[in-house]
Amino acid sequence: MTTNDILHETYGALVANKVRSGLTMLGIIIGIASVIAMTAIGNGAQQSISNSISSIGSNLVMVMPGATRSFGGAQAARGSAQTLTVADGQAISTSVSNIAAIAFDVSSRGQIVAKGTNSNTSITGTTPSYQTVRNVTVSDGSFFTDAQVTESAKVAVIGPTTASDLFTDGSEPVGQTIRISGNIFTIIGVTVSKGGSGFTNTDDMVYIPYTTAQHYLTGNQYLSEIDVTASDASTTTQVQNDITALLTSRHAATDNGTADFNTLNESDIIATASSVTGTFTVLLAAVAGISLLVGGIGIMNMMLTTVTERTREIGLRKAIGAKRSDINIQFLMESIALTFIGGTIGVILGWLIAFIVNKTGIIATSVSASSVLLAFGVSALIGIVFGYYPARRASSLNPIDALRFE
Repeated sequence: MTTNDILHETYGALVANKVRSGLTMLGIIIGIASVIAMTAIGNGAQQSISNSISSIGSNLVMVMPGATRSFGGAQAARGSAQTLTVADGQAISTSVSNIAAIAFDVSSRGQIVAKGTNSNTSITGTTPSYQTVRNVTVSDGSFFTDAQVTESAKVAVIGPTTASDLFTDGSEPVGQTIRISGNIFTIIGVTVSKGGSGFTNTDDMVYIPYTTAQHYLTGNQYLSEIDVTASDASTTTQVQNDITALLTSRHAATDNGTADFNTLNESDIIATASSVTGTFTVLLAAVAGISLLVGGIGIMNMMLTTVTERTREIGLRKAIGAKRSDINIQFLMESIALTFIGGTIGVILGWLIAFIVNKTGIIATSVSASSVLLAFGVSALIGIVFGYYPARRASSLNPIDALRFE
């Protein structure tokens, strides 16, 4: 049989049972579309998380107080202890090389009151260099200065979400006053929106000088965090290691021999988040891939039924000279055609689902070329694997027995 003969026979066989062929392809269509859509959602989530982490600062190294301790196999939270001081930050600034910027951080949360409205908001006491370290930009007004930090000035820079929550009448926040823990602060700036949600929403934030936070909010001289920006990505690990060595020598060891601080760099966070979302993506694709297996079984079932229905036809073909390989190829091509057509429709449907999900804003999606190629590869493999047995069974029929079949 020529290639044209095989294609013509395949087309005729599929068209002769349109409904059955369509239902058989449905399993492949759903499976391929699910794999592509789920992979796109997983890739989009991974990219979104990486972008969110990158937005907190470039080449960032975070130094936090407190050591991780185990209690019956559980890990205690970091950052709750009070071990970092301004002197530690100054030592890092003067002793560690390849530092582009350093910022001190005194974090708390409190009720902010203004003009009869109030909002429970994160409060960050910091330094002017925080703008560089954490990629914070002021859209209206200005950030506080080093002089205001030295004076422990009662000035504040607020996020756009905080501004809209406090000044519901739409009035200009800059120049107005707010009350934090009974102390009156003057708003001198509003930051540019960066997006976010929950307790980590950088748009729902109040920035004040760290000295002011220590004097009027926390009542102590400890820092919640020290943020350091390395000069470039290649020096981030060196900066982190040098900070660890410096603070280890400055701080006394705890009773179990661990340090009373910990460091974390941006690359570690992104790598960990990427690993988690990567595993999540694989899991989603694997679950969706189960429907491909079901679709493959459906193709085998249809082809076996087709072989039974066309037994006399197979016998007639073999009687007039058709080779066993011709019969084998004919039925195998029908199986592959079903999976290829179903796979093509599935790819289009999967891309469409990912596009719609992305447009709705529920979650960002990203369809990768590898997922499309994988989908086509898997569909072709399914067509061969699940079509081989029915094709082999058809080609092995005895022509005399086949012609007698009723």
